[in-house]
Amino acid sequence: MEKVEAILDTNVLLSGLVSRNGKSFKILQLLAEEKFNISISVPVILEYEAILKKKLNRKVYSDQDIHAIIDYICKIGRHIKVYYLWRPILKDPYDDHLLEVAVATNAKWIITYNVKDFERASTFGISAVTPNEFLRVLEEVK
Repeated sequence: MEKVEAILDTNVLLSGLVSRNGKSFKILQLLAEEKFNISISVPVILEYEAILKKKLNRKVYSDQDIHAIIDYICKIGRHIKVYYLWRPILKDPYDDHLLEVAVATNAKWIITYNVKDFERASTFGISAVTPNEFLRVLEEVK
């Protein structure tokens, strides 16, 4: 069976790295276990790196640690070049690049804590879901 294709919002990545107790951490574990695929683009990776460097506890995560995380995501992620920009379309224009990657890859899921910011993604047949909702999606496709 083909794996579920999803886009990972930075807030979920950050949350999963900050705490091992939440659903975001479980999402990262399942990603490492290759239970689903993520698609990435240069703008997505640049955002991941900038936000992690800005918001992670720098006593816990060094630049080297953050680069290792980004390198790992680049290794496992499906690299996409976006040729058509759908901007502006979302409530938060800084999220448009995530929608563009989802459209380019035919991904059906964007995993985010800002579901309301992605309401217009449904126009493209894409659902924005919380980590908890995405875990249920993965259970259903087992």
